[in-house]
Amino acid sequence: MVGPLVGAEWLQERIGRPGLVLFDASVGAHRGAAARIPGARPFDLDGALSDHAAAAPHTMPGAAAFTDAMRGLGLDDDATAVVYDGAGIYSSARAWWMLRAMGFERAAVLDGGLPAWAAAGLPVEPVPAAYEGPRGSFTARPRPGLLVDAAAVSAALDDPAAAVVDARTRARFEGAAPEPRPGLRGGHMPGAVNLPFGDLQGQDGLMRPPAELRAAFETVAGDRERLRFSCGSGVTACVLALGATLAGYRDTAVYDGSWSEWGAPSPDRPVITGP
Repeated sequence: MVGPLVGAEWLQERIGRPGLVLFDASVGAHRGAAARIPGARPFDLDGALSDHAAAAPHTMPGAAAFTDAMRGLGLDDDATAVVYDGAGIYSSARAWWMLRAMGFERAAVLDGGLPAWAAAGLPVEPVPAAYEGPRGSFTARPRPGLLVDAAAVSAALDDPAAAVVDARTRARFEGAAPEPRPGLRGGHMPGAVNLPFGDLQGQDGLMRPPAELRAAFETVAGDRERLRFSCGSGVTACVLALGATLAGYRDTAVYDGSWSEWGAPSPDRPVITGP
């Protein structure tokens, strides 16, 4: 079985083979960029692959909507999916985690994303990610527990065997920098620990080796093996989920609402500032 991480060389050897589906999961400024790895299809986290009726951005859509979207992108149940993004490893991990949460295990993140692919001298097409082929056979089979809500996070904060790990920058975690989304409080959940998602990547933009990843998590979480991840809107928390999976952790989950939900004004969700 493929995954959870593949390199540019691995992909270059297999690209274009039947059964391999390549997704561009870029968000923000990289979304719809006029360049793609050949044949990439749009996994649009800013569009159809988020539930826009939810209060928090990037909320996971329901099983029926996810099934319809993935079929529309031509994904079959027996395919292999590789996901990348234009920033490196940023939003691609979110797409990988969503596929896993919907029961699709043959998915992987391209290590270093489009920048690593281009740096290796591999071809890029001067067109945005697109797909106009036949519908696929994918059917969502949700796996409870991979995406959790505020109540589950509150329980984890009170659980001595669990750690809630926040992927935001240290300045945002401590409340020293403003939140990019208006109306949110600054700071973090009482008892949460901070591991900025960028700390899991080397200067080359690739994920650090498993032993270094394990050490990074142990530095903030000690010997706790039950990890719950949060960030701004549930996107970069999935980079932590990817790193934890590579490091050998098995009891992991992503807080789907993340700080967009927890940081909104509420007497039921306490916030503190500082280290």
